[in-house]
Amino acid sequence: MTEAWIRALVEAIHASPTQAVLYLAGGASQVLGWLISVPGASNTVLETVVPYSRMSMIQLLNKIPTQFCSQQTAEEMALLAYNRALKLSSPGSPVLGVGFTGSLVSTRPKLGDHRLYFSTRTSDRLWVSTVTLSKGLRTREQEDTVSSQLLLKAIANACKIPAKFDSELTGSDLADEFERQFNEDQELQQIINGEICFKIYPFSGGAHTSKEERKIILSGSFNPLHDGHLKLLEVALSICGHGYPCFELSAINADKPPLSISQIKDRVKQFEKVGKTIIISNQPYFYKKAELFPGSAFVIGADTVARLINPKYYNGSHEEMLRILSDCKRTGCTFLVGGRNVDGAFKVLEDFDIPEVLRDMFIPIPAESFRMDISSTEMRKSRQV
Repeated sequence: MTEAWIRALVEAIHASPTQAVLYLAGGASQVLGWLISVPGASNTVLETVVPYSRMSMIQLLNKIPTQFCSQQTAEEMALLAYNRALKLSSPGSPVLGVGFTGSLVSTRPKLGDHRLYFSTRTSDRLWVSTVTLSKGLRTREQEDTVSSQLLLKAIANACKIPAKFDSELTGSDLADEFERQFNEDQELQQIINGEICFKIYPFSGGAHTSKEERKIILSGSFNPLHDGHLKLLEVALSICGHGYPCFELSAINADKPPLSISQIKDRVKQFEKVGKTIIISNQPYFYKKAELFPGSAFVIGADTVARLINPKYYNGSHEEMLRILSDCKRTGCTFLVGGRNVDGAFKVLEDFDIPEVLRDMFIPIPAESFRMDISSTEMRKSRQV
């Protein structure tokens, strides 16, 4: 690394709380070396993927793109990288997805332009740049250097770090960029639409400095949030011994219409008042939540266990139930089970016949540690809501 400004910029990126996933194809290869060669790279880089072959790009996008090197492809790569970064990041950390696709100098002369498309995606911002390089002006290595410098600057800007340097672009090169900002309502709508997988509201504080990668998650509708929810998660944390405690609300319901944005925001306010972290996701099923939050401990009630192991909810197939829950187990997820009223009787984990292959995935919460029979449904009825 010969340029002092590059090292200084990379150090500033690593000092920021932002964590990133990078998907790069066709150029800007030097930016990976710059980011990883400076101490502190693990603070920033969660994963890098170089889908260089045609088939690799098709599998990444899960489709054949209209054009492999295009603005649309760069945007799609950045969005995929952003969703991947959400899954890999420390709880509550700012997250960045980076997509780059280029068509640079090759062994054979190109009929079209030498061009670059790169995009950065954060929770509230999509940024895209298109650059056309003058043909015959640079070697492949020089074009890669230019594209790497421009991408590094874009990453710094996404990390809210001012990046000023003399660009190696000439007057004959063409560059264009645009930016789209998202407000909270738009971001929540993107969750409902399935464009992004979840959003974290880190009301508990200290999220950016938390070193806990494992989440302890209590999922529910929280209509309303009550003391039983708070106490149950507190007890679960004491049993686990470590982890980042948070609540999770799915905007999508398996049996009802999606929550409206106003409903989501009203329920989020409950957690802001008590200073507890809440995740808004778009997955109502636990086997899908396990894919979103691998390695997590899910805190559930005995009533949920009754449904989880009931073949009725797996097209009547016992084998299908075993397959899906075994897939959950392979993600490293566990279930901490608190006692609940089930069909008029208070039941605990030991009251259920858990298949032997799944038993070590379920951990009991002793009734003496936690028992609260009232539910959100009963509270709504008592308030005539």
